[in-house]
Amino acid sequence: MVATSALVAPAPPAAAALPTAAVALGDSFISGEGAGNYQPVVDANGVAQSFPGWSAPNSNAFFCHRSASASLLQASLPGIQDRYNLACSGGRPADFASPSSARAKGRTVAAQLDQLRAVAQTHDIDLVLVGLGSNNSSFTFGDVAEKCANRFIADAWTGWWEFWAYLNGPVPQSPCAAADLATAAQFQAATAETVAAVRQLLTTLDQVDADHQHRVVFQDYTNPLPADLDPSYWEADGRQDDRDKFRELGAVRYAAGCPIHRASLAAGQLFSQGLGTLVQNVRNTVAAEFPNDDLVFLDVQHAFDGARLCEHPGSPANALATPIRLQDGPSGTFVTSLSGKDKIDIQRIANTCASYFQTCQESWHPTAAGQAVLARCLAAAATTAARAVTCSRQPDGSITTA
Repeated sequence: MVATSALVAPAPPAAAALPTAAVALGDSFISGEGAGNYQPVVDANGVAQSFPGWSAPNSNAFFCHRSASASLLQASLPGIQDRYNLACSGGRPADFASPSSARAKGRTVAAQLDQLRAVAQTHDIDLVLVGLGSNNSSFTFGDVAEKCANRFIADAWTGWWEFWAYLNGPVPQSPCAAADLATAAQFQAATAETVAAVRQLLTTLDQVDADHQHRVVFQDYTNPLPADLDPSYWEADGRQDDRDKFRELGAVRYAAGCPIHRASLAAGQLFSQGLGTLVQNVRNTVAAEFPNDDLVFLDVQHAFDGARLCEHPGSPANALATPIRLQDGPSGTFVTSLSGKDKIDIQRIANTCASYFQTCQESWHPTAAGQAVLARCLAAAATTAARAVTCSRQPDGSITTA
């Protein structure tokens, strides 16, 4: 009998587990626009861009306004070691697969999915926060806000018989209607555009995530304005906003952060509800196509209830959204009062926003405190067993999730 023995090679050492990461992708409500404390942003050339000055091109990567106070960076996320905010103010679905600079009014940053791939080289991605839908080829949140605020300001300071024009031409003075903001056809097109981008995201995650285990949270949008203004903002100098010229009332509402016709508010509510439906439909559509993926819809439509601009006296100090604020030239000094301004002053101030959008782009976005509320909503969505979470603010200021 001959004895034989086999040489058994020692097992190679186990590869060290990658650190876990949470990543934010999307637009301004995710990047932290309005929350301040903006961090340098690496541009498409690999150069970190700090604040370039108020008169710099708005395409500068810094104006993605990635805030250290963004919800992803404030949320309690057990098990997450590192966090990456890759969202960009003004971000659109096309920016997921292509550099933002490839389209009009884009910024000089790499495609968000390319940025995500870079994170995946060094981290195990466990959580992705997505905010997408309010900006697309059909409409953008910034254009909607500018349209309705400009109509109010024009109506407040000029008569219907007077010549009035911004840089981009005459401004209507009637309240916004729902179709002025987004039609049903535009919502349908925006939904299809967003679904296509999210498909690319989920496919990319399945390719690059180290352990193929990750949750994707789809957050919808908060409305910065209430269904109606507090009565203290209805009238000034004996005039309401349903007549021609009401400068004192215009100044009162601007100071409070809500230069808007009361008659425009219903259209704004329909617009924000439409965005919520868009995001939920996107999540449901891709969930059917990617049945093994962990996808959660986060409804934050009521997260600012009772703390919206001009919902109560004392606005904007008691609101969770930033007020409309403009500059008189790219000076860095915000105009907080329009009292005593004539229509030429108003025209000049409004034109600054048109020429240097960075001077006004924070308007009507969540403040740092608002982002803290959204962070609590995100924390709930990150751990829930449900496929949808509704986050609401109660009359006493507490935040509940269901």
